[in-house]
Order: sequence, then C-alpha cells, then structure tokens
Amino acid sequence: MSINGAVAERAAGDRSGLGRLVVAALALLLVATMVISMTTGASGASAWTIIGGWFGLVPESELQALRDHAVIYNIRLPRMILGVLIGAALAVSGLLMQGLFRNPLADPGLVGVSAGAGLGAVGIIVLGTTALAPLTAFLGIYALQIASFIGGLITTFILYRVATRSGQTAIATMLLAGIALGALAGAVTGVLVYIANDAQLRDLTFWGMGSLSGANWTKIMASGPIIIVALGAAAFMGKGLNALTLGEATAGHLGVPVQRFKRIVIVAVAAATGASVAVSGGIGFVGIVVPHLLRLVVGPDHRYLLPASALLGASFLLMADAVSRLVVAPAELPIGIVTAAVGGPFFLWILLRKRAALAW
Repeated sequence: MSINGAVAERAAGDRSGLGRLVVAALALLLVATMVISMTTGASGASAWTIIGGWFGLVPESELQALRDHAVIYNIRLPRMILGVLIGAALAVSGLLMQGLFRNPLADPGLVGVSAGAGLGAVGIIVLGTTALAPLTAFLGIYALQIASFIGGLITTFILYRVATRSGQTAIATMLLAGIALGALAGAVTGVLVYIANDAQLRDLTFWGMGSLSGANWTKIMASGPIIIVALGAAAFMGKGLNALTLGEATAGHLGVPVQRFKRIVIVAVAAATGASVAVSGGIGFVGIVVPHLLRLVVGPDHRYLLPASALLGASFLLMADAVSRLVVAPAELPIGIVTAAVGGPFFLWILLRKRAALAW
C-alpha cells in the first residue's frame, strides 16, 4: 500500500475529491478577501473608483484621483500582499510543526518559536545602531529577517531535541519545553526593552501586539522572498509528512530520509516564522486554528492540507486585518488582538476535546 493510501485508510475513506474541491473553494475565498482588503479602510479611497476612472466610468477630480492612487498603491496593496504572505506562512508553519511532532498542539506561537524569532528581531531593533551596528550594516535591509530566522531556528532545534526521545515526541514535554523556551526568550526580550530608548519602546510596544500597519514595498522585498522560498519547499513535503504520521520507522521503510527531511522541515518553519515575525510582530493562533479547521473537512492528507492551509491562512489574516481596521475606525486595533480573540477559545476547545490524551 502506498503512503497516501495508508493515510487515506486512517482517515476512514479517501477524501481526495473533497480535498481538491476545498482547495478550489478556498482559492475563490482568497480572491474575495483580497478585494475586501483593497476596499476597506478609514479613507474613502476605493479601488472601484480607480478602476472606473481608467475607463472613464467614475468622474474624479485630479486631487481625489491622486489621493486614491496613493492610498491604494502605497498603503493598501502592500498591506494586502504582506497579509497574504504572512497568513500563508503562519498557517503552513503550524501545519508543518504538527506533522513533524505528530501532535495537534504544536504551533510556532504556542511552543516558543515565535518568541525566539521575536527575540532576534528585538535585538536588531534595540542594538542595531550600537553593539550590532557592524552586523546590521553588513546585512542591510535583511538584518531583521535574518536575525528573526536565526532566533526561530535555534528555538525550534532546542525544542525538538528536548521534546523528542527515540523518535517519539511527548505532548506534555513539548508544551512545557515550549513554555520554558518562550519564557526565557521573553526574559531576554524584556531586558532589551528595558534598555530601549523612548522611540524604540514605542515601536516595540505596537510591534509586540502584531500589526500590518507598517506594510510597505521595502518590507515585502525583504521578507517576501524568504517566505516564498519556505512555502515553495513546503509544497513538496506532503508525501513526507504523510509518511511521518505512520511513524518514523515506517517512514524510513517507505523510503523517506527521515532525519534529513526533519531538518528541512525545521529550517522551513524557522524561515517562514522568522520572516513573518520580523515585519508583523507577534500574530498568534493562525497556525493552530487554520490546520485544525481544515482537518475536520479534508482529513489528515497533507497533499491537500498544505495548499488549503496556505489559502485559508491568507484569507483568515486578511479578514482579521479588515476587522482590526473597522472595529475602532478611524483608529486601528492591533491584528494580534483579533486573532487571539478567535484563537484563544478555539484552543481551549481543542484542549477539552483532547484532555484525555493529555493526562499524565
């Protein structure tokens, strides 16, 4: 029996047809949320007025046309693109970690990986003009992303080494190790925040709550390629993740180079999470809400979970961003608060469903 056939058998039936249908539906949902993102905001600028102006359908004054053009191309378009990239990256990172650890509670935000990536970013923000000035000058606009990637990579590697023994990962050990690593990264981050000046402190406060408000083309050029490469690598991991669900020994017998595959997964998670945290701050729960919702529909087959998670993660973050802009308009609510308001109750629901398995 093939790897994918074994996974389909565990899912009590082949859901390939349903999986393809869900992926197609989520692609349409993403298009709809992209349109909503482009037409939502405190400004009265509308993409429709610009498109209509091209064809002479919507009369606009020259001043209004210039304003709408600036709002759409300099603010909303980069914000929408960054939201798509970060939402897809966080959702796929959560799915990869859950497949790697073979448990449903792994998420970069919950097990300390985001905290480690955040520590790298805060280090550059606070020390980038003093102690780390030579490094910042050498890395240029990629300094923040690379520092976050290294922080996430180190945290993921330590978490894996601590929580995994003889190829098996204990859920309780993983969560406790994640809490400890997150607390340690938080403590060092707190020291850096303590020595930050007033301007850095203000930036760090809003950055820590998660936001897409600072989106611009420079940030897309710095983080976009890293996220795209990580997502591109993840697209080829479906078969390997399906094999891992059957156990590492079985995966090895099926021809999967287990140790090398796990290292590639760790690097992909660290790159996607680090690049996302560097430009958006701490946006939690995307990586646990999205994969779980999709598993309820398409089952455990990663061939469909991976593209579906990327599409739904992007749509979820765009919808959360639209809510954050409308709830307290003309001000803006940090997007991390919106995702936490949705993800917190969802995470408690998962714990209640699986509390028997978590008892020790």
